[in-house]
Amino acid sequence: MSQTAIAATRTPRPGRDLPVAIVVGVAMLVAVVASLFIRKEAFAVVAVLAVSAGLWELAQAFTRRNIHLPLLPLLVGAIGILVSAYTAGPEALFVAFMLTVGGVVVWRVLDGSGQPALRDATAGAFAAAYLPFLGGFVMLMLAEPDGAARVMLFILLCVASDVGGYTVGVLLGRHPLAPSVSPKKTWEGLAGSLILACVVGVVGVQVAFDGEPLVGVILGLATVVTATLGDLAESMLKRDLELKDMGRLVPGHGGLLDRLDSLVLTAPAVYVVLTVFQPA
Repeated sequence: MSQTAIAATRTPRPGRDLPVAIVVGVAMLVAVVASLFIRKEAFAVVAVLAVSAGLWELAQAFTRRNIHLPLLPLLVGAIGILVSAYTAGPEALFVAFMLTVGGVVVWRVLDGSGQPALRDATAGAFAAAYLPFLGGFVMLMLAEPDGAARVMLFILLCVASDVGGYTVGVLLGRHPLAPSVSPKKTWEGLAGSLILACVVGVVGVQVAFDGEPLVGVILGLATVVTATLGDLAESMLKRDLELKDMGRLVPGHGGLLDRLDSLVLTAPAVYVVLTVFQPA
């Protein structure tokens, strides 16, 4: 096949400003790791700030469809959900989430009823589930005696999935994975994500917990599946909102929510796998 034909079969290169994206990505990773190993509570503060920023971006994006999130009760509830998960476990996470949804609905109804209130309250419940509730599983991992290692492995798995998919997709990507949703994702990139995430999972489990390689493979597979679904789900949301990025808070990456999309959906999967196969 000629070089022109090969080039024609490749998907377009991702539109990131690569040098800026790399510098900002590394800086964010260093900041997160530093907070994680200096003191667990420092990482919890970082998590609260990240989720709050994500909620703010989501609220701004939803205004394009005349949907107005009850942001104040969502922000207060997000803090309650994350803190409850860290200090009191899974039951408290669910209770705090339900209280947040109830508070969001009541807050919006007090501001007016009818179809707009139903729409805004429903969007608020979605926002509470999407960011603080799913993010609460990171806090559950953090609360374990070896929580710093668990959260670090979770972050590295997500980074490996992203880096593996991006690198292989750019170099070898020819067959679109979901062209109607995210044209730049390819099956070759998915394979790159699987390989690198499984390698990181196997090495990470052995180094951090002296665990079995099979557990690392399961972690890698679970991470790639959930991270890819999370990324595609946010791509669908952005298409519906007619947005390229969810915000501009992170230079070279778009919005912070564009970085959190795969993380939040992956957190419950990693938490469950580690809880079942590698209990503290």
